[in-house]
Amino acid sequence: MKYNNSPIGIFDSGLGGLTVFKEIRKILPDEDLIYFGDTARVPYGNKSKNTILMYSMEISKFLISKGVKIIIVACNTSSSLALEDLQKEEKIPIFGVIKPGAKRAVEVSSGGNIAVIGTSATIKSGVYSRVIYEEIKNLSKFEKDEFKNNFKVIEKPCPLLVPLVEEGFLNDEITKKVITYYLDSVTKEKPACLVLGCTHYPILKDFISEVIGKDIQMIDSGIETARIVKCFLEENGMLKSDAKIGNESFFVTDDPEKFKGLGEKFLGRAIKSVVVVSQFL
Repeated sequence: MKYNNSPIGIFDSGLGGLTVFKEIRKILPDEDLIYFGDTARVPYGNKSKNTILMYSMEISKFLISKGVKIIIVACNTSSSLALEDLQKEEKIPIFGVIKPGAKRAVEVSSGGNIAVIGTSATIKSGVYSRVIYEEIKNLSKFEKDEFKNNFKVIEKPCPLLVPLVEEGFLNDEITKKVITYYLDSVTKEKPACLVLGCTHYPILKDFISEVIGKDIQMIDSGIETARIVKCFLEENGMLKSDAKIGNESFFVTDDPEKFKGLGEKFLGRAIKSVVVVSQFL
């Protein structure tokens, strides 16, 4: 059975997954999208694996109840700790945001060091190092030779950035100071690229770019995930057949007005309505 005209489900711990939502909308304008932000329980980065898995399972089942054809786990923490279990549990395709970003980092690094910033839970899991080295193994011998014996993945937890985004400190000097504090040790390692290992972080791209400089390329997993999802839908005949501009639905677990206000600032357009789902609390 094909679900061509069914919506795409996207979820995150809060606002950050809108970076993925935005890229999906850009590349797939006809698709209907359902976004779920777990705003009552954000951030995920300081919670245990079992808790993150429980939250992710609850949200996935909610999205499936809405008839989605695929789910995008637009949260690096959930992708690192819950994705495999979700893929085993559910019958529809489920995509994470880690592999697309890691793959792109390997492609553009030209053998140079790769830096990753993320939540404490994501960095502690070691998932980026694991996936990056897996991607290097899949390269041709010629490409592998670019990665010298001293190559390394530099992983840095940045636990304060998600709360700053969720509280709306998007253009404040305090946010720049926190980013500078976190990235000072990273830039000293002179990485070829920096993976934004949390979907909240692209919202802070301007500050991050100012701190790391133009020589270090930023990898936005939202952009890479959107490309992979589009290819998958095309190859499996799952693109929406109706060429009308897609509908959008937004669900949160708390404070819809705050989500709406910040979400509109980021998307640069109005969000018609945000529905509160309190069944998980």
